[in-house]
Amino acid sequence: MRRAVCPGSFDPVTNGHLDIVGRASLMFDEIVVAVLINQSKAGLFTVDERLEMLATVTKPYTNVRVDAFQGLLVDFCRAHDVTAIIKGVRVAGDFDYELQMAQMNYGLSGIETLFMPTNPKYSFISSSLIKEVAKWGGDVSPHVPDLVAKRLQERFAAARK
Repeated sequence: MRRAVCPGSFDPVTNGHLDIVGRASLMFDEIVVAVLINQSKAGLFTVDERLEMLATVTKPYTNVRVDAFQGLLVDFCRAHDVTAIIKGVRVAGDFDYELQMAQMNYGLSGIETLFMPTNPKYSFISSSLIKEVAKWGGDVSPHVPDLVAKRLQERFAAARK
C-alpha cells in the first residue's frame, strides 16, 4: 500500500489544504492528514476541534483519514508505514523553507517529500490570513469549507461578547 502524509497545523483547514489533499488522494492508496500537536503554540481551535473538522470535510475522499502527532514527523511516518510526505507550496518562500525540512527528513529517515504547487486560485490563502479576516468580521466563506466558516464566525462572535 502506498501511503502518504499531508502534515500541518490546519488551524483552520482551508480550501487550499483540501485541494492538496484531494489531488494527493488520486496518487496514493491512502492519505493521512496529520495535525501537528504543538504545545508551545496556542491555536484558535483545539487539536480535537481541528481533527473533527478535518474528518468532516475530508469525508468525500474515501482513502483519506485524519490523525494527530507530536514530535518528529518522520517518527510518525515510520510508525504508520508512510512512504511519502506531501507538501503544498504557494510561493518561493514556502519552497525555500520546505526544501530544508524535506532534506532534513530525508537525512533522518529516507522518507521522500513531494512538493505540490498550489492551485493558483488558492495561492494567497493561508490559515493565518483566514483567521485575521474572520476576526474582524470579514467573509471568508469563499476560502474555507462551510463548516469552517461557521465555526470561525461562532468562535469570533463569542470572543467579541
